[in-house]
Amino acid sequence: MLKEFKDFAMKGNLVDIAVGFVMGAAFKQVVTSFTGGIVSPLIGLLFDTDFKSLKWIVKEGVADAAGKVSGEVAVLYGDFLTNVIDFIIVAFVMFLIVKGVNATKKKEEPKPEAPKGPSQEDLLAEIRDLLAKKK
Repeated sequence: MLKEFKDFAMKGNLVDIAVGFVMGAAFKQVVTSFTGGIVSPLIGLLFDTDFKSLKWIVKEGVADAAGKVSGEVAVLYGDFLTNVIDFIIVAFVMFLIVKGVNATKKKEEPKPEAPKGPSQEDLLAEIRDLLAKKK
């Protein structure tokens, strides 16, 4: 059973998927830091606030003596928009990578077309000739 598992784990496709998964996770970290450290502050300049902290307060919270707010209900749309930007960047880069890989693949030669059979008129003429011979 251990040998079967080793054979399964060492198949080329599984190893390729694992390497792709690790690289994708690392790439997402790079994109997240790019969006959080560069894109969000630049967009935040437009709103004159920290972009990730943008929120729509549905219900105001109550501040205690220490100044900590509790009971606030808010929609954190700034964080959501940051994640959407992350997704768009990752999806676009993955699209470019797949497009590049597909362009480098050896283009398959078109399969030779199967020889075409006789046309419908040829078949009808052949049937006519066979019927004429039988008379």
